Amino acid sequence: MMSINVSDVVKSFNGNTILKSVSFTQEKGKVFSIIGPSGSGKTTLLRCLNFLERADSGTINLNGKTVDLATKDHRDIAYVRGATAMVFQSYNLFANLTALQNVTEALIYAKKMPKKEAKQYGLELLGKVGLAKKSNSYPKELSGGQRQRVGIARAIAVNPDLLLLDEPTSALDPELVGEVERVIEQLAAEGRTMLVVTHEMALARRISSKIIFMEDGSIVEQGSPEQLFDHPEQQRTKEFLRRYRGED
Repeated sequence: MMSINVSDVVKSFNGNTILKSVSFTQEKGKVFSIIGPSGSGKTTLLRCLNFLERADSGTINLNGKTVDLATKDHRDIAYVRGATAMVFQSYNLFANLTALQNVTEALIYAKKMPKKEAKQYGLELLGKVGLAKKSNSYPKELSGGQRQRVGIARAIAVNPDLLLLDEPTSALDPELVGEVERVIEQLAAEGRTMLVVTHEMALARRISSKIIFMEDGSIVEQGSPEQLFDHPEQQRTKEFLRRYRGED
């Protein structure tokens, strides 16, 4: 089975090292979730993996091609961006485009798909995330949960090899979290390769084949959900989970 290899990613801001030689291997078709306290480098890692930030050093191997994450080569950057897609915490939808147009924009202009075909596919994807009747609505007319589902439909439209989700439910009101989680669980069941940064431990446990615990820019521990949540080996992992469960 093909795998995605991330090796020795380092990133600094203003002299502060945010990522400290982060490495992991993810099998295609598997879901990995990254958990950890705020400021541990989780979002920065995702942003480096699709060149929203340029790493100081490190590599990613996608489909057998290794790319330097510090490169300025436009072809390598385009390759990685074409193989990945990001779902943002704050949705990042185009306010002046309808839900359908947000989904089809990349299909038409990046993938060069004919407009009629893109529209049909976009409607299918909106139906998949439960928004078939909202295709002509603008973001301001949608709830936070609906906007995030449009964001997910937009991301999967380009059929990425790796789907990156950055805290996809953290900006939502509690009553809206479930509708987005159901879509993510559906994608996991379909065998999508996803790397999910989340503070929703129950979601991470349900969808993931592996959990990565990060703290202070490093991977402290990684393992199956059962191993990491029920039998963590590292003291820092145990302390984080105790705080999360309110046991302190």
